Amino acid sequence: MNRKINTLYALTITLAVGPFGTSCASSDNIVSPPDRWVLTMSDEFDGAENTPPDPTMWTYDVGGDGWGNGQLEFNTDRVENVSLDGQGHLRIVAREESYMGNDYTSGRIKTQGLFEQKYGRFEARMKLPGGQGLWPAFWLLGADVDEVGWPDCGEIDIMEFRGQDPELTIASLHGPGYSGADSISEDFTLPDGQVFTDDFHVFAVEWDPGRITFSVDSEVYQAVTSAEVSAEGDWVYNHEFFVILNLAVGGFFVGPVGADTVFPAEVLVDYVRIFERPQ
Repeated sequence: MNRKINTLYALTITLAVGPFGTSCASSDNIVSPPDRWVLTMSDEFDGAENTPPDPTMWTYDVGGDGWGNGQLEFNTDRVENVSLDGQGHLRIVAREESYMGNDYTSGRIKTQGLFEQKYGRFEARMKLPGGQGLWPAFWLLGADVDEVGWPDCGEIDIMEFRGQDPELTIASLHGPGYSGADSISEDFTLPDGQVFTDDFHVFAVEWDPGRITFSVDSEVYQAVTSAEVSAEGDWVYNHEFFVILNLAVGGFFVGPVGADTVFPAEVLVDYVRIFERPQ
């Protein structure tokens, strides 16, 4: 495991809101959090414009076969699709162009084989693109996917977004017995007419043995326990997972691209930070 820690941060930092804070709807979900988390990986995406993300932390999924979801893009490892913007952000750019038999290109990067972790807090600060058929996501996949396949490896979707629904985001768990359209999912809607396309927001999961909790901007909106999952299938969240960031175009989850969807479209990622509980 390669654990790269940005030197701007101490190994132990204080977070104001814990995993099961007072924003939970039920008092049964309120647990006193530890005062501190230990930072295990951070990428602040500092670097020159049009340079690729740190290759010691990120690698690419390349291809355009639909990714099992009917997606329309070919994901590349080109800086035209995945690069730093020179202002402290990663940008993943979807383009309307003919490439390798597909009508769109985009990017999908992951920490597989470079950074994998069991349990902890995984968070990213992101600004999302609007438009029918755009499908950005921040998610975790079980590191044993090549051995056991999907969904037995487990999948934790920290954030999925439909570009045509700019006010809401979705968190899901996929595993044996509850995957695809039958996943365990919950929506979060921004208040007061706000939309995710106007500003950055922090998407996070806090993952503990027997419990996974999702939040947006520190507001918890879904907490799932192993006891609840057992009614649907197996709890497969007791091994290491890796991180994926991508911007899909089209697919079963979002439908076709809209006539008024503007390209190029981009996801901006301010940072990705991963923590574990102190020992």
